[in-house]
Amino acid sequence: MALDGIVVVDKPAGWTSHDVVGKVRRLARTRRVGHAGTLDPMATGVLVLGIDRATRLLGFLTLTEKTYEGTIRLGVSTRTDDAEGEVLDRVSAVEVSQADIEAGVAALTGELWQVPSSVSAVKVGGERAYRKVQKGQEVDLPARQVVVRRFELTDVRRGDEVVDLDVVVECSSGTYIRALARDLGAGLGVGGHLTALRRTRVGAYGLDQAHTVEDLERDFTLVPIAAVARETFPRFEVDDSTARLVAYGQKLPGVSVGSGPVGVFGPDGTFLALYEDTDEGARPVAVFAS
Repeated sequence: MALDGIVVVDKPAGWTSHDVVGKVRRLARTRRVGHAGTLDPMATGVLVLGIDRATRLLGFLTLTEKTYEGTIRLGVSTRTDDAEGEVLDRVSAVEVSQADIEAGVAALTGELWQVPSSVSAVKVGGERAYRKVQKGQEVDLPARQVVVRRFELTDVRRGDEVVDLDVVVECSSGTYIRALARDLGAGLGVGGHLTALRRTRVGAYGLDQAHTVEDLERDFTLVPIAAVARETFPRFEVDDSTARLVAYGQKLPGVSVGSGPVGVFGPDGTFLALYEDTDEGARPVAVFAS
């Protein structure tokens, strides 16, 4: 079984991203497994993992765009901005109108400065923010710019004191959906938190390509590294003599591969490397030839 490639997992609820990595390491019988973008234990859905040489490919993949389906509860604030945290406050949301909700959602669409949740994996002084919170320490995280391209209400359900909102969010990497729930509730004056989250897409990879852990136990399926490169990057083919230079990570003076990174393939279709253009010709970004 060729192990160099991408595995797309439908992460189950209750599992950490590291749990999934550990499981795939055992199934693939290799320690070289990494993931592109974490998911909280509460969340389910698409988690992209790279195996062996493909771990080096993860950072070059176009995985910046993500899509989520989630549920936001208005009227309750929690310490972690999700359903797993201690309840901090309860404010009746019965007076919040549909128009107010839609205006709040619109205000959180587009380019935003967002403060990550205090229990996020952002590092503060070399330590994860959530670990500081677990120790009872206060954390003050700076705002970061994110892009929310789509923040759509798909259902509104009203209870005695709370309002539950089903939403779809398309956003840039680094956007915290928990923070969107928190900020929406705060803007409406009633507080809010995330009660459910499912990631449906990461870059080019969606749920239609994802495998459950049980599926992988029965049939370990991955996308070979060459197929990942063909699907993700522009393709540039070289002859045998140039392929040897590429395999050794040599620059290619006078050769233009196009704006990079570009996948370089040998005459037999073997994926060799990622290259990019410079003023002195094409140069390697990462070499994958074995």
